[in-house]
Amino acid sequence: MTTTATVTEPRTAIRRRSGVLTRLVCTPAGLAGTVLVVLVLVAAAVGPLLAPYSFAETNFSYPYQQLFTQGFWLGTDDLGRDVLSRLLYGLRASLLVGLLAVGLAVAVGTPLGLLAGYWRPADMVISRFVDVTLAFPFLILAVGLAAISGASLSNAAIALGIGYIPNVLRVVRGETMRLKQESFVKAAVATDAPLWRILGRHILPNTLSAIIVQATVILPAAIIGESMLSFLGLGIQPPNPSLGIMLSDAQQYIYRAPSVAVLTGLTIIIMCFAFNLFGDALRDALDPNSSKGH
Repeated sequence: MTTTATVTEPRTAIRRRSGVLTRLVCTPAGLAGTVLVVLVLVAAAVGPLLAPYSFAETNFSYPYQQLFTQGFWLGTDDLGRDVLSRLLYGLRASLLVGLLAVGLAVAVGTPLGLLAGYWRPADMVISRFVDVTLAFPFLILAVGLAAISGASLSNAAIALGIGYIPNVLRVVRGETMRLKQESFVKAAVATDAPLWRILGRHILPNTLSAIIVQATVILPAAIIGESMLSFLGLGIQPPNPSLGIMLSDAQQYIYRAPSVAVLTGLTIIIMCFAFNLFGDALRDALDPNSSKGH
């Protein structure tokens, strides 16, 4: 009986994954979100290789060029730097900060959420930490941490990641509290399985879908957070480009060359829209019943 379960479990997992992918791309929102996310990731990965100029290359003879100028298809800024090239580099930097922030939030929030959801004494301590963190508005917390640690890409990612730990922790805690009532967890407890085995082999795999969906929700917010920190001078520092830095620079000459600010803002909007759309579609694909109640 055990052998049969062992053999059929991988097949069931494969069918479940294929079913998720089918449901994800068979809806207009899911297909659009997937395509947009792929385009954003490809642009971040290979965009700098395709950029016509370096992000710091200046052309003082061609400042404030308009859209579709020969040689500068998206125009230039006040220093004659190619906007298309800086957008490609800036997109990559902003996405990197967002991914690092999400990785930190998941890496710290997941084990704390598992422990808090399963072991009540730990929950009493960890929940107080969450309450204290949530007492501060996220933007104020991120700005304060970035200001204390100093302005850099890594410090911006750490500040944003710390700010989003409670979001991941609460989701994992709720899933753990639900799963520990399931029969397979009770069976593991009855066989005196150690705590790490119960959490790592029985509960954690069943929380992965919720963690993945939460990560897709946090990522666009982290991208906006990075843009805000860089706009305020607390994130990535010049001459390295980021979307926030480009917005900060563009406000000085917005009436003379508004296309720089508009294109940078559109890039941020498209990135966030892509991951939000993908996250909503992924949530419905992982739990088809969630969409029936709407």
